[in-house]
Amino acid sequence: MHGGTEAYDAIVVGAGLAGLVAAHELSLAGKKVLILDQENRANLGGQAFWSLGGLFLVDSPEQRRLGVHDSLDLARQDWATSASFDRDEDHWPRQWAEAYLEFAAGDKRRYLRDLGLSLTPVVGWAERGGSGASEHGNSVPRFHLTWGTGPEVVRVFREPVERAESAGLVTMGFRHRVDELIVEDSGHGEGGAVVGVRGRTLAPSHTGRGIESNRDEVDDFELRAPAVIVTSGGIGHNFELMRQYWPVERLGEFPQTMLAGVPAHVDGRMLSIAEVAGASLINRDRIWAYTEGIENWNPVWPNHGIRIIPGPSSLWFDAEGNRFPAPNYPGFDTNRTMATILSTGHDYSWFVLNESIIRKEFALSGSEQNPDITKKDWRLTLDRARSSDAPGPVEAFKRFGPDFVVADTTEDLVAGMNERSRGPVIDHDHLVDQIIERDRQMDHSFSKDAQVQAIHNARNYLGDKIVRVQKPHKILDPAHGPLIAVRLSLLSRKTLGGLETNLDAQVIGANGTPIPGLYAAGEVTGFGGGGMHGYNALEGTFLGGCIFSGMRAGRAVAHADTAHADTAGRDR
Repeated sequence: MHGGTEAYDAIVVGAGLAGLVAAHELSLAGKKVLILDQENRANLGGQAFWSLGGLFLVDSPEQRRLGVHDSLDLARQDWATSASFDRDEDHWPRQWAEAYLEFAAGDKRRYLRDLGLSLTPVVGWAERGGSGASEHGNSVPRFHLTWGTGPEVVRVFREPVERAESAGLVTMGFRHRVDELIVEDSGHGEGGAVVGVRGRTLAPSHTGRGIESNRDEVDDFELRAPAVIVTSGGIGHNFELMRQYWPVERLGEFPQTMLAGVPAHVDGRMLSIAEVAGASLINRDRIWAYTEGIENWNPVWPNHGIRIIPGPSSLWFDAEGNRFPAPNYPGFDTNRTMATILSTGHDYSWFVLNESIIRKEFALSGSEQNPDITKKDWRLTLDRARSSDAPGPVEAFKRFGPDFVVADTTEDLVAGMNERSRGPVIDHDHLVDQIIERDRQMDHSFSKDAQVQAIHNARNYLGDKIVRVQKPHKILDPAHGPLIAVRLSLLSRKTLGGLETNLDAQVIGANGTPIPGLYAAGEVTGFGGGGMHGYNALEGTFLGGCIFSGMRAGRAVAHADTAHADTAGRDR
């Protein structure tokens, strides 16, 4: 690699999905790109590789085929009520949200299909909300699952970038940890411009994808280019930073126990490095963690947790065995349920269900937990849909996972729950009485129980009825046994705030104007603008946010005169 300013048109810091997309767009324009990452080549694509591959689309052919009537106006309404933008610093996040919605309802599907990405036919219904039309949640199913999951999303960008690498347009600099953005006088009366990066090369690592690598320093480096694009990801494995910015007033005290939903290299270092260079960081308290985490019995990275993506039928209890009130149902409102859990003074909760429910309603997030879809094997996928057993990875967690209790009697079930308690003892009779009260609502085809109503509503959607939501029945009915309880911990995942950027992905400085030469995309920007999701996410929007912001960053750098970058400030 060369250190001079003529060697590269742009340096991309971070080899995750957003970085790959930006490099792809730059190489299409004939630009020379250097991609730097502190990990090895095995980790190309970053966290996106481990994802389920969900993509948020609006009014798609897949939705229409299933009878789902969606529109850009409805999506705008859902996004606005979920984001609840309420700060002066939400200026650019609002604009990014609108631009992303138009992309999701317009060119997004075609853009990805042209790259070779396909979707499964059933659209998922994530973050259902359930608390009113004017509050958080998806009014309709919008979670489009990639055929091939996260690795396929990565592949469609990795392969053209690797072809550009073979052609000499892209250079990969793995095991290069950036420690500083080089800022020098721009010479145009605009203040300091970012002209390159400095850092340390790390010792070679031969670890597999996601496995924690060494941090042994070998040498210094300094590399320069007219543009630097930061695509370094979020803070999901940096619990110190998460604790520092955790919104106690909104969600409650930071949990004593939290599982890590991302590898150890997701450390958020570049946020403070960019801030030192003059970047504006906004909405750092907007953190997206999940409530349905389980300890991975076969971990890849330290403290590895997996998220259950549940259907709506499991009963949800707090650590003391009290059923959560509406709308704290599985898959409905992540942040509301997070606050409810932490308000109890404990940092875990329980699902109680049975074998019939787990067979149809339990999915595990992650490409490695869905081998049939990840491997694009239709036969295995159809066999799973038709099977009377739970998916193989779910069965493995039932057998080996430390959070699972399987029992034939309620006495054994509660005893197993209390063996796994991190505090209170659950009273058997109190727990069972609540299950019986719910089960009595199964004696007729209607119900005053809001969760039962939600189950009936879900089954009105063909996709849920076929593959996702079990027919309503009594949980204590022996014909649907055995009984199952699952201890749920909180799980780190995404960062919804970060570097403030305009719609050209230029990083905004503390003075409110773009920093010449500095761009950013992906999770380090809260997926666009410094937090386009606001306070809540509608799901399927993280990969899409990386793709959209990476695309805009790459195109902006490719077509900009970076020596005379637009310095228009915020229009407030």
